[in-house]
Amino acid sequence: MGKVFRVTPKRIKRSNGQVLTPEMAVTITTKMYTSDPFYNGAKEIQETYMRMYGFDYKKSCCSKADFDFKALD
Repeated sequence: MGKVFRVTPKRIKRSNGQVLTPEMAVTITTKMYTSDPFYNGAKEIQETYMRMYGFDYKKSCCSKADFDFKALD
């Protein structure tokens, strides 16, 4: 079992027709025990944003610096 994180965007970001806002927070569970949800290229984060908001993380050129995260467990 992995860890659970709450990932929240730091600011409004507009890039390549995509909009990311601080209200678009997600809760993710990593597949491996880690202290950083971005450890594997943020795959879980990318999948969750696409599924919940239709937001393409890669197309928007997002990085770890665009987000705050907090471990929930």
